Amino acid sequence: MNSDSAPPSSVSLPEGKQPRTERGRRTMRKLLDAAALEFGEKGFHEASISGITRRAGTALGSFYTYFDSKEELFQTLVKDLSTRVAVEAKKALDDELGALQTERAALHAFLCFAREHKEIYRIIDESEFVDPVSFRKHYETTAGRITERLQAGVAKGELRDDLNEAHAWAIMGMNVFLGLRYMVWSEECSPEEIADLANGLLRRGIAAD
Repeated sequence: MNSDSAPPSSVSLPEGKQPRTERGRRTMRKLLDAAALEFGEKGFHEASISGITRRAGTALGSFYTYFDSKEELFQTLVKDLSTRVAVEAKKALDDELGALQTERAALHAFLCFAREHKEIYRIIDESEFVDPVSFRKHYETTAGRITERLQAGVAKGELRDDLNEAHAWAIMGMNVFLGLRYMVWSEECSPEEIADLANGLLRRGIAAD
């Protein structure tokens, strides 16, 4: 990751800690990107504030300008990563896409993000124990976006009319584990190949004709 990897406006900080200058926003972005690498490589408990500031190339005091603790930074980072995934998916969508094409585009965007930022899996997984509220919100929010897309497809008559939230969670589960297997654990398949595979599963199911 680098300091240009996400717009500073995507980050939500505790009240009173939001940077007011462009320089401050760049510094905060560097800290978050460095934290993603530090937590991704070492895990929450082994990661250190000094390690994060060294990676970011900032003074130790800069950390406390924006965060009171490692826990607060981790919580903000989980929210930041969740937001960035949503932003990438939204950028890939187009009103002219059909319902199934929309799901393919959203998954493809996620897979590309996961391949570039493999640390997201370790960070989100650890948040279940470090920050359970953010962990649950990440998945509920993601499922909520999928549910909205499915409902839009139903409304247009492109999808069957009995789809509900559980279907969205099932699709999300498929997407998450495809990303883990083929974007993080190996790179034997391209994002395009995996997005096509998943979309074919949605389109045709797995029952024999």
